[in-house]
Amino acid sequence: MEAIRIFLAYTAHKGFIVYQMDVKTVFLHGSLKEDVYVCQPEGFIDVDYPSHVYKVKKALYWLKQAPRAWYDELSTFFLQNGFSKGTIDPALFIRRFDDDILLVQVYVDDIIFGSTDPRYATLFSDLMKSRFEMSMMGEMMFFLGLLVNQSPSGIFINQSNYVNEILKKYGLNTCDIIGCKDTFKSTSGGAQFLGEKLYLTSSRPDIVHATCVCARYQAHPTEKQLKEVKRIFHYHWGTVNMGLWYTKDSGFELTRFSNADYVGCKDTFKSTSGGAQFLGEKLVSWSSKKQDCTSLSTAESEYVSLSTCCAQVLWMRTQLADYGYHFDKIPIYCDSKSAIAISCNP
Repeated sequence: MEAIRIFLAYTAHKGFIVYQMDVKTVFLHGSLKEDVYVCQPEGFIDVDYPSHVYKVKKALYWLKQAPRAWYDELSTFFLQNGFSKGTIDPALFIRRFDDDILLVQVYVDDIIFGSTDPRYATLFSDLMKSRFEMSMMGEMMFFLGLLVNQSPSGIFINQSNYVNEILKKYGLNTCDIIGCKDTFKSTSGGAQFLGEKLYLTSSRPDIVHATCVCARYQAHPTEKQLKEVKRIFHYHWGTVNMGLWYTKDSGFELTRFSNADYVGCKDTFKSTSGGAQFLGEKLVSWSSKKQDCTSLSTAESEYVSLSTCCAQVLWMRTQLADYGYHFDKIPIYCDSKSAIAISCNP
């Protein structure tokens, strides 16, 4: 999902429109590279050879080889038509035209694309229609559960539909509204349905810490833990339309913020690392994760958080290189002077 947010942040920064298309019967386009056999379907059994099987020439739905066969078919088609594949993200394809760029992001049968010159977006749409049976869906409005609102001043992302569906499913759409401070008051629980809520963190960094702490107890939740998860849902009910705003006029400098608590988990006495990554004023990446080791000081927990932060920054720098941005120095902010001193002289 980070790749999608980077894609949208870049398009908002450049100020062009993102379009969406869908490939019909997507898994039937792939060619198999190994021998696959299927039984004769009922009603079509050969009376002379009832025990024989069919050899499959092309991919079919429900075959485990189908997704890979489709990706190979699509990537080969793109590469033959002048596209280059992303260094980090194999689902990102780029084609450059002098000062213009055409970006294509693929997720199975859903394709989003855009260009700094609208003419190239139209040419790409015609190119896809010439090879595959496509369904053009116009401007991108809904993708992977994200509601995307494009405007001349920027892009707004939220998951209000998904929030309403979950609240209605569990009968919490009439619950009391509580504030953010109450939500984080106690996060020592979890629930079986927390997995559905984890996806909400794709556009809601304000609930990441509370949700991830609750997820630690997901395997063996109790009634007390279920109560704590419901409190987060109550907070959702009051903030259904909250989301991310990627403005057009802000910069595109990569910046990272890192922080950590000390022995925040009372069960394992381990600390929790947290971080946020910005492209200008656009928040594109965030995390909250319990550390693998047990820190003996606040400086150590902050240093471990910084190391995790650096790994994420290196991934992001390589990803942005495909977009044409090359960052030599990336500022990382930390509120521990001791951790900064250790980082400068490891």
